[in-house]
Amino acid sequence: MVDSIKNNVFKYESEKLAMMYYRVAIILLGAQLLMGMIIATQFLYPSFLFEIFDFSVARMVHINALIVWMLYAMIGTVYLLMPSETGIETVGIGLGKLLFWVLTAAITVVILVYIFVQVGSGTEASIWLIHEGREYIEAPRWADIGIVIVVLGFVFNVYATAIKGKRTGLMTVMMANLLALAGLYLCGMFYTDNITVDQFWWWWVIHLWVEATWEVYVATLAAWSLMQIIGAKRQIVEMWLWIEVAMLFGSGILGMGHHYFWIGTPEYWWEIGALFSALEPVPLIAMLVHVIYDWGKEAGRQGGTAHLANTPAFAWIIANGAGNFLGAGVWGFFHTLPQVNIYTHGTQFTSSHGHLAFWGAYATILIAMFYMGIQRAHGIKQMKASFNFKMSIWLLNIGMLGMTVALLISGYGQVLIERAQFGATWEGFFISQNAVWFVQGMGWRLVMGGVMLIGFVFLIVDLLSIGKNAKLRESAKV
Repeated sequence: MVDSIKNNVFKYESEKLAMMYYRVAIILLGAQLLMGMIIATQFLYPSFLFEIFDFSVARMVHINALIVWMLYAMIGTVYLLMPSETGIETVGIGLGKLLFWVLTAAITVVILVYIFVQVGSGTEASIWLIHEGREYIEAPRWADIGIVIVVLGFVFNVYATAIKGKRTGLMTVMMANLLALAGLYLCGMFYTDNITVDQFWWWWVIHLWVEATWEVYVATLAAWSLMQIIGAKRQIVEMWLWIEVAMLFGSGILGMGHHYFWIGTPEYWWEIGALFSALEPVPLIAMLVHVIYDWGKEAGRQGGTAHLANTPAFAWIIANGAGNFLGAGVWGFFHTLPQVNIYTHGTQFTSSHGHLAFWGAYATILIAMFYMGIQRAHGIKQMKASFNFKMSIWLLNIGMLGMTVALLISGYGQVLIERAQFGATWEGFFISQNAVWFVQGMGWRLVMGGVMLIGFVFLIVDLLSIGKNAKLRESAKV
């Protein structure tokens, strides 16, 4: 029986490549959490690692590790699902492995430069070799170009495989979305002297690239995994995928206007941005509710017996639905209206929303994909929830919710003191940084970050022990 498990490992080379991406993603997730703990400490104790590992550098690594680990997990999941959707091995698998090593080497160099070189002279050489100094997309110019080349190679593999193999609605949506994913990144690769124009195109990456193409990406992952885990009907999930695409064209692009309020663009963006920006998570949540409702009805017809192939992945997908609704929907709408945003933008309100939105909308479902990959890697037909899994999902999500509320309280203190009382002056800024509510909120943010870090340790232990436990169970049956 142990041999049968070994024989079931990786039917396709594409699945091996997916696991390679997942391993790097997990490492970068750990790095992101560690950097988060450092900057949370520096908020309370500014002298911590001062002039050794400054706040600006730790924050830059924290945010870039977030973006890169999610991209790794997303690319890995496409390689995981593509054979089952197309019915064939991924075309250009050798190219895919080469691009993986090129990207990993480039990311390693960039992170080492961030940590040890940190800043440059501000000349053209700094932009090409150190970082561009543009928040969230600080990668030096050579790395920018390299990322585009790697993504184009990845897009080629997906298109070549989909054209050669079976074409499904899910793969069609994925193919269309990848063009937008690759194209929108280009908007952040040029620089203009006009700060309004520069910020205008910068938001096309920060909002449209992440909040539009990533949302469709997540919807395709949820659709595929729900078919695998609970046997969801393809026609239902693909219907909601097309609604997701339509909604994002109708709401995601126009909803980006809530970033245009205060950068010098026309005032009509106030109404447009406020109206459309809260609609993005609706289709994904509707798909999840629809599918689970049908699943429950089917279970009722079968006397209460429901098929569930992967309990940990399913639990993380449920967390994704709730987190997307709260983080991207509710928390996003908290300060989207311009009448509110004039006071809250640039405060910890934004950080509160950003943390819960990224975690709820993206991190949760990508962790679910880790469990999907592990299940296939070890040929496990039905994956149960272990103690380590239960500890990890509770600690990670409680930690994030606690951090979100703590940041919200700190932001509330900033709004009352820094914006309302002192009129957004420098004096108000420094007074608000020492206010009791702000400091206590930041303290709880650090505590809850520690809770997340413990949850991450449980997650790693669980992922590493699944294969070993499966082999022990099979040995016991012999």
